[in-house]
Amino acid sequence: MTAQLTYEELATLMKNGAGVSVDPLEMESRPASAFDEFGLDSLGLLGIVAVLENRYGVPLPADADKCKSPREFLDLVNSSLVTGA
Repeated sequence: MTAQLTYEELATLMKNGAGVSVDPLEMESRPASAFDEFGLDSLGLLGIVAVLENRYGVPLPADADKCKSPREFLDLVNSSLVTGA
């Protein structure tokens, strides 16, 4: 199992956790677009953070739920998973 979160996995988490359907290819083609452009609000992102913390058993940085774009979120999550902090 890879410890790298992908756009596809993020799209699945957005669908399952926040009820937001997003095409992962569209999100990947516009990685700097704000989450709200994809229909995800801060509460939905907070829920995704909680799911990831439970899945990987690693606390994410306190500001993970403040990320504004998919790229920013994936970079933060993936660097946290690599360092384990």
